[in-house]
Amino acid sequence: MAPGVGKTYEMLRAARRRKAEGQDVLVGVVETHGRRETESLLRGMEVLPRQPIDHRGRVLMEFDLDAALARRPKVLLVDEYAHSNAPGSRHPKRWQDVEELLAAGIDVWTTLNVQHLESLVDVVQRITGVRQRETVPDSALSRADDIEVVDITPDELRERMTAGKVYVPETARLASENFFKVENLTALRELALRRAAQTVDDQLVATMREKGVDGPWAAGERILVLVGGDAMAGGLVRAGRRLSDMMMNAPWTVAHVERTDRPAVGAEGSVRLREAFRLAEQLGGATLALTGGDIVTAVMAYARRNNVTQIVIGKSTDSRWRELLGRSLAAALLREARGAAIHVVTEAGHEREPPPVRRPSLGSWRGYVVGALFVGAATLAAWGLDVAFDRVDLGMIFLAAVLAAGVLHGLRPALAAATVAFLVYNYLFLEPRYSLAVGAPTDFLTLLVFWLVALASGGLAGRVRDQALGSQRRTAAVATLLAASRTLSAGAGREAVARALAEQVAAAAGARTLVLLPIEGEIAPVAGSPDIESLDTAPMAAARWAWQRGEPAGAGTGTLPQARWTFWPLEGVRGRTGVAGIEAGAVPPGSDDERLVLALLEQGAVALERSQLAAEALEAETLRRADRFRSALMNSVSHDLRTPLSTVLGASTTLIDFGDKLTKPVRDDLVVSIREEAERLNRYVANLLDMTRIEGGALRLRTEWIDVREVLNAAADRVSRRLGGRDLTRDFPVELTLVQADAGLLEQVVVNVLENAIAYSPPEARIEMAAYEDRSNLVISIEDEGRGIPPAELEHIFEKFRRMDEPSDRSQGVGLGLSIAKGFIDAMGGRIAAASPIHDGKGTRVLISLPKSVATPHHLL
Repeated sequence: MAPGVGKTYEMLRAARRRKAEGQDVLVGVVETHGRRETESLLRGMEVLPRQPIDHRGRVLMEFDLDAALARRPKVLLVDEYAHSNAPGSRHPKRWQDVEELLAAGIDVWTTLNVQHLESLVDVVQRITGVRQRETVPDSALSRADDIEVVDITPDELRERMTAGKVYVPETARLASENFFKVENLTALRELALRRAAQTVDDQLVATMREKGVDGPWAAGERILVLVGGDAMAGGLVRAGRRLSDMMMNAPWTVAHVERTDRPAVGAEGSVRLREAFRLAEQLGGATLALTGGDIVTAVMAYARRNNVTQIVIGKSTDSRWRELLGRSLAAALLREARGAAIHVVTEAGHEREPPPVRRPSLGSWRGYVVGALFVGAATLAAWGLDVAFDRVDLGMIFLAAVLAAGVLHGLRPALAAATVAFLVYNYLFLEPRYSLAVGAPTDFLTLLVFWLVALASGGLAGRVRDQALGSQRRTAAVATLLAASRTLSAGAGREAVARALAEQVAAAAGARTLVLLPIEGEIAPVAGSPDIESLDTAPMAAARWAWQRGEPAGAGTGTLPQARWTFWPLEGVRGRTGVAGIEAGAVPPGSDDERLVLALLEQGAVALERSQLAAEALEAETLRRADRFRSALMNSVSHDLRTPLSTVLGASTTLIDFGDKLTKPVRDDLVVSIREEAERLNRYVANLLDMTRIEGGALRLRTEWIDVREVLNAAADRVSRRLGGRDLTRDFPVELTLVQADAGLLEQVVVNVLENAIAYSPPEARIEMAAYEDRSNLVISIEDEGRGIPPAELEHIFEKFRRMDEPSDRSQGVGLGLSIAKGFIDAMGGRIAAASPIHDGKGTRVLISLPKSVATPHHLL
């Protein structure tokens, strides 16, 4: 609710309870403010040391974000959520530190006073008379998993202050007389309870939707907030957020209408618009820019297309003349609105800013000077015509001067020229001459008509000029984007596209530009204009932040604003492709130049992604050709096929030619050799056929409920003759859950793994085969006592044609057994992995995991 209610105290008490339950709790930063009761709760708690930051000769102790990320506790305590970090910190605000901690998977407990919520800043200022400088976006609070309101009555809080439990006595007395008045605390208490109730309601709605419970949903409410480049922009955004909260978190959008017949807002207005849009995004709203010649027409067209039911606008207190002339935006929207509610927010006193004192420049006076020169030239021409001829309509000459001023320099110089022309014409050419007095009523009517026509003509001419300038700007932007698109499309490779993008952006921004691309998991500058520059620590940290988080970072942003560069992520259609950086201050926020630069960056991101896809396609084609080449290399395994055939042929020939002359043991040995080599040949051919089925997608599963123990016993029987002197042990539980799998394929997988273990195990070694289960999987384990697998080779053992033998050793096969095993297991939805060494620097363990259809409860395992 407010300072002193005991938020930090309650947070520490809850943390001590969690610690007593055995959870890993770390105190990141806690402000005790010298309160003994709070300090006592820190005893026995692990407290993270603070990070010293040097600022203007003073050492400030701040929260150490990097140390907290490295420590990674289960629960981290971070006091004062709205705290502003010292200059030089990674983030200007502590709530941004918390966002990074949450993204890293760390649960954070923090404290917050209700007056620090961004959407309530105006309301709190009207209640207390104090404007809060440290604020937190409402969207950050909306994402909280749990909210606990620490609340005491205003009288009790004031008693705590009087007792010195909040501030020292003198400070407590001043606070009680100002901010901590009973009426202020009561209002803050209501705000806190309302905001907590709104969050609980949001959580309830989310739970009902998740569980599929029917209920009365808030349907159809959509809010549109119109802002301009004035001081009311921020207040209108906050009003839109509050209206959204009152309407069950209705979607809301902040929009600005760009007039095609008017000049764009100035630099100051652009900054205010940018800040308003950024505030809207922080508060959870959407932003967009509308374009049209009439504000009401553009707004109502968008409202009808998007089913907007609530429109929020601002009304300045000095718009009485606009109301009298029928040009009030509120009145026009009320006339045109059909089924939409119009909310008018009046200008508060604190939002009325005195006009800035501006020193006139030569450029600002040029239009007026040129208009005066045109009137002077018209005066000389009229003087000559008046002397040479009688009854000449000299007013048309002055009207031409007014039109020329309007066409060349816009509305205001035209109005000024019209006024001067009116005075000169009256003074020099109408009786009584050399006097501003009007001699006859008809002359007065003539002058009045001339003045009105001059004003209208100059104004219309100025408006046409402004429209033409706006069209020129848009045409130039489109031409720039078209040229950039052609240049980027012509780039061959990422580096070429990056260089083209850097050149285009540098030309549009008029500043140095860098493009950074990922290289081996880390971004690095690959192109720049005019040249690639090396970045020091702060700019590089901002670039990494933009790459990792997909958010702008650096100068002019909320992350590392002290950097000399501003970095934007390059977001393609499928994902992030790189980062672009522009020298700080080169592009005014919210200006047409910034919009052009952002459009160029979007084009560059798509071009980089396209070049990356082309590279991936080329790599895929290369791999396809490599596979074709590898298939052709099957000829190189002809030895593995020819050797058993030669053995069979030689043994059978010997038996046929000399069978009656051979002793029985010799004949039996030849028969056994024929059988073993025939089985070996059969295994090779079967492996080749199985790999062909896997590669060609022709593998068909015949799943059924099976007892894995039966499959393992069948596989052990198949390899029993090849064990030699090795001992195959079996370790199966008495009861084992049935799984759905293809028994034939699973048996072949086990046979391949066992044959691999036999091939690489010494004689008299032991091979262990076991089966067990956990809650979700049934696991088969096969261990041998062979020499093991080198770590560098461990991740490659399931690849095709991978063998651990010397090239001359062909006795163990062509290197397809484990690859086939992985293909079969993947097809059945399982997993296979290997670990080595497993004991005394040798041995290999192969684990095969098959998923259960229904998880087994813990008490049944």
